[in-house]
Amino acid sequence: MLTPEQTNQLKTLLEADLTRLGDHAHKAMEFTMDRDRDRIGRDSMDEATEEEVYSTALRLADRESFLVVKIREAIARIEKGEIDECEECAEPIGFKRLLARPVTTLCFECKSAREQVEADERPE
Repeated sequence: MLTPEQTNQLKTLLEADLTRLGDHAHKAMEFTMDRDRDRIGRDSMDEATEEEVYSTALRLADRESFLVVKIREAIARIEKGEIDECEECAEPIGFKRLLARPVTTLCFECKSAREQVEADERPE
């Protein structure tokens, strides 16, 4: 069971991540809206480079929006008092693990077992 100080520390980390990701989302929206549409005098290399940068920015924004959902779920688990409970075995998730990855829902043992199963299923 986490102490109130540990719980507050995790919540502070998650809220800071939400703020940071919100700022990134805002910048991504500005980037997509402010793209230079004047193509006169540009060669195909300029076009390709710009499209690659744009594509990368969109992929990053998509990944970050997925992370926002996970952060909100973690904050909800904090509010329910379940942030340190493994969703598979109901054993406690260590505070150090939660500090390293506050959105985790699995204890170290269950995560390791899941990764082993995934590794065994991968084609060689």
